[in-house]
Amino acid sequence: MALGAKPGDVSRMVLRQGSVVAAVGVVSGLLAAVGLTRLMSALLYGVNAIDPITYGAAALGVAGVALLASYIPARRAAGVDPNKALKWE
Repeated sequence: MALGAKPGDVSRMVLRQGSVVAAVGVVSGLLAAVGLTRLMSALLYGVNAIDPITYGAAALGVAGVALLASYIPARRAAGVDPNKALKWE
């Protein structure tokens, strides 16, 4: 913000970075879960190992928590006074 960025720009930047990390985590987790279906199918009785509703709910839950976890720092970063931040550095 000391170089001319608006608070909304700072918030979007932090949220975008958190979203990228969350997306990579969700995709790698889904791929690992699908890859381990043979192991899981031996442990599950009467339930399909590839249940799209469960996978979708888990992915949405993790993505939602990750976005909430990055929203709080984004809000704090947007509210920082640039003069105080530069003096602290």
